[in-house]
Amino acid sequence: MKKKLLFIPLCLLVLFACNRNKLNVDISDVSTEPLQLLRLEDDVFALKDEGFDAATLKIKQKYGWYYEHYLMSFIARRGTGDSAYKNSLLNFISDHDVKQSFAYVKKLYPAHELEAMMPEVNNMVKRFHYHFPAKKLPTRLLTCTSGWNYAFAYLDSTMVLSLDMYLGDTAKFYGMLRYPQYQVRKMNKHYLLPDMARGWLLTEFDNSEAENILLNHCIFYGKLFYSVNALLPNTHDSLIIGYTGSQLNYCKSYEKNLWGYFAEKNRLYENNMNTIRELTSDGPFSGAISKECPPRIAMWVGWQIVKSYMDNNPNVTLLELMNEASAQKILNKSKYRP
Repeated sequence: MKKKLLFIPLCLLVLFACNRNKLNVDISDVSTEPLQLLRLEDDVFALKDEGFDAATLKIKQKYGWYYEHYLMSFIARRGTGDSAYKNSLLNFISDHDVKQSFAYVKKLYPAHELEAMMPEVNNMVKRFHYHFPAKKLPTRLLTCTSGWNYAFAYLDSTMVLSLDMYLGDTAKFYGMLRYPQYQVRKMNKHYLLPDMARGWLLTEFDNSEAENILLNHCIFYGKLFYSVNALLPNTHDSLIIGYTGSQLNYCKSYEKNLWGYFAEKNRLYENNMNTIRELTSDGPFSGAISKECPPRIAMWVGWQIVKSYMDNNPNVTLLELMNEASAQKILNKSKYRP
């Protein structure tokens, strides 16, 4: 087989290479405004007792409603209108561990590091606009430290990254907070873009009205991962789903067996929440199958079904896929048989 490849004309080899990932669409003619990069953590940690009110006014003008949301999430329940706002915020930024975390952020994510990431962020926005042209687009990327309260938010045309959730697996704070190792492994800069894409898509498309059976969870997350791949076509599958290389290799090696597990005994139509959680929740492994089986295995299988569906129905757009409410239809038309 390798010898035959030597006789394929060079132009065809280039064509095949370019088309290896059909989700890597041409966005050269897609026009979107570059996102404005703002660093809330710098402004927050610059606050002092002296001149606090005037500095607060400037921050409110710069960040708009999001600053109130930031405060209300974990610092001051009623935002800047809270009588405890000043003391609560000054206590937060003077906390020893929080200050150390901010120092980590400044070391790991200096201005040039985030600015170097922005072209890919803006390309992600372009791909989103390409696939979902009627959707409203973000105008800003805002970074912050949340005291390890959340990683990503999207509201009021603002994408928010909490950088203290991406300090790497050696950061002492995660052990201090007793985060499990399977979670800490994914708290590094390699997951910034995949987490942004997934979080953004989750705000635009939800699964709230679907019947609570395993198949619907499989297909919903399969659509989600497929769409993340569409927004970030050069990102490895392991980063999209959060698996190690060995976990991904396990799935590929035992794909037929995994499908057999879900296909038999009508497991895809299981509605017992304990069973659904066993097969869709994060953890060190999927205990319902084996300790070698990666966690959230139903999501990975759903992803393979969706890939097969899109391969066998090439006229279906990404928007049509995400808006397709029938998981059963996707399964039937996927012709998925590993």
